[in-house]
Amino acid sequence: MSKLRVPTFSISLDGYGAGPNQDLANPLGVGGKALHGWFFGTRTFRKMHGQDGGATGIDDDFAARGFHDIGAWIMGRNMFGPIRGPWLDDAWKGWWGDNPPFHTPVFVLTHHPRESIDMAGGTTFHFVTNGIHAALERAVAAANGQDVRLGGGVATIRQYLRVALIDEMHLAMSPVLLGSGERLLEGIDGPKLGYQCTEHVSTPSVMHFVVTKRP
Repeated sequence: MSKLRVPTFSISLDGYGAGPNQDLANPLGVGGKALHGWFFGTRTFRKMHGQDGGATGIDDDFAARGFHDIGAWIMGRNMFGPIRGPWLDDAWKGWWGDNPPFHTPVFVLTHHPRESIDMAGGTTFHFVTNGIHAALERAVAAANGQDVRLGGGVATIRQYLRVALIDEMHLAMSPVLLGSGERLLEGIDGPKLGYQCTEHVSTPSVMHFVVTKRP
């Protein structure tokens, strides 16, 4: 049975999963890129971008786990791009170029309809306008028994978390203070929703926490 997973999601010491004021120059919000320093140096990240080398070890193990047995992705409109409101044209096709690193169907939550986009490498972006449950249903069907990866952003993860649809989250807490942005867990009662921390380990770069939903 497919699980809905949130792997390799970085947060700051003060609980922010993205910085403020996302734009073309700051895809992760102002200061948000610093949250992911632990990930950028891993062998997994470099391989995703066609590069050799990269660090192995615990950080890379967590990075690689995030891509294992993934048959589909879900993401929010903000993760897909900085454009707000109706789609004025079909020019914007994501941050990732002609061959995005997903290689599966990707279901993008939005309030504004748009035709699906076929990209190189097996990625197809589908735009879902009828809510998080519909996106999950379509993603599970597309995953064909594999897991579904919930990529973000923060607001999208919070929507799924509030209704306890996420089966597992890997949170990577970076030694960074953002001061403002989007907090991931503010106002969410994890234990009441059935979540518990089942794994934690520290490296020189980051603290890894795995949170799972009790059966």
